[in-house]
Amino acid sequence: MVRTMDEEGTFRVSREIDAPPEEVWRAWSEPDLVRRWWGPTGFSCPRAEVDLREGGSALVSMQAPPQYGGGLTHNRWTYGTVDVPSRLEFVSTFTDADGAYISPLEAGIPPGVPEEVPHVVVLEPLSGGRTRVTVTERGYLGAEAAALSRTGQEQCLERMAALFTRERG
Repeated sequence: MVRTMDEEGTFRVSREIDAPPEEVWRAWSEPDLVRRWWGPTGFSCPRAEVDLREGGSALVSMQAPPQYGGGLTHNRWTYGTVDVPSRLEFVSTFTDADGAYISPLEAGIPPGVPEEVPHVVVLEPLSGGRTRVTVTERGYLGAEAAALSRTGQEQCLERMAALFTRERG
């Protein structure tokens, strides 16, 4: 796992995955696959409704394990650039269970997480049918909030990598 962070509230994480870009793209576009990797280690994703097209959106839910209270957090990913299978840009916001916008504070999120978090996902083909996935997030208002989100994103990419290891292995 490669990670970087700057002073402007932006971080980047990268992970090599043992699958070609077209297969890794499916992990972002197919609801059944999104449910299998979205959320940090120990969390589940009971809901993933994906309309992956420019101007479309996804509604994803993340359920905390019992030791963290078992609560549900809902996000909407509103897509901008969709360049199959190499680049995806979206803005993540928090929502209620019906998909209506709520602030990070209303969602129970710690201070420093912005109301809108721009994401850029790049899938780079590597030799041997592998892909480097790089996720960049921007706008964090404090190092602690960015570090927490970065850790969660790293764990999501680990779960995504394990998804392909099981399918191919």
